[in-house]
Amino acid sequence: MRYGWILVILFGQLGSAQQRAAEVGMITDNDLYTSIKYDRYYTSGLEFYYRYLNKPGRASVKKKITEFRVGQYIYNPSTRNADNPVDNDRPFAGYLFGEAGINRFFENESVLKTALQVGYIGPNSFAEETQRLIHKVFGYKTVFGWQHQIRNTVALQAGFLYSLKLAPKQQLSKTDFHLQADVNVGTVSTGATVGLMGRIAIKPLLPVYESNLHGASLDTDKSSYNDKSELFVYILPALNYQAYDATIQGSMFDDRSPVTYDLIPFRFHGETGVKYRHGSWNLSYAVIYRGKEARNNSISGYYYGSINIGYLLK
Repeated sequence: MRYGWILVILFGQLGSAQQRAAEVGMITDNDLYTSIKYDRYYTSGLEFYYRYLNKPGRASVKKKITEFRVGQYIYNPSTRNADNPVDNDRPFAGYLFGEAGINRFFENESVLKTALQVGYIGPNSFAEETQRLIHKVFGYKTVFGWQHQIRNTVALQAGFLYSLKLAPKQQLSKTDFHLQADVNVGTVSTGATVGLMGRIAIKPLLPVYESNLHGASLDTDKSSYNDKSELFVYILPALNYQAYDATIQGSMFDDRSPVTYDLIPFRFHGETGVKYRHGSWNLSYAVIYRGKEARNNSISGYYYGSINIGYLLK
């Protein structure tokens, strides 16, 4: 298998899952989760993850979690009949990657996530083959125009997320607010997003270092899983700055991609959803909006849905 090394890294970690607190899960993104009418731009994504609990190391760190992911993202124009390049208001593109990261959760309920990704953009991502298989299995119409996709380039990417809880000493059981900054640098994308996240409780809120808000449900005492539950709605309006995006501009190392566009530097991001935890299960659903990303007369902002299913191993 051409990219079997990614799976070896991920599933090689599963062998020790019974010796430490760990979680497995999947994230599936699709614009069909928000609308059966609009199918465009970031059209599909699938990730599998495995995370486990480490020793914190520092007194101020409540939890330290190592995380591995494999994933694939698929991008299309707004029309499925895009054999003509002029109909590509956004380039066809695919991204296949493996990721390793460290997530630190602090006593003041701030969060620092760091991650590295390696993979491929272009035909080596197998995005075209994946999409054709999905459309065949579910009876969807064929998408035409993949011959114009972004050409192959190696993906090397670093990501950083920092979340700071506002007024951490206030013990509010119904609401809290967090400043959040997300920075990405690499051959796939370079940019930053800054926003304000709010949680609104349906059940009393758990501290961030115990919540599934950022994936911190793991505990050294696995028997405690049955005693903890949470259910909350969250909202995250944000401003995004994009300096570079290979899925739109093509590789930074050459200009062989047949369809590319310049970026709109600043745009609005919005996300709202619901997260639920009970026993060993972590579940969430989100509706995500992305503003116009490329400079052409026909592109628009778009929505997609995201579903996350996680299970805490005992």
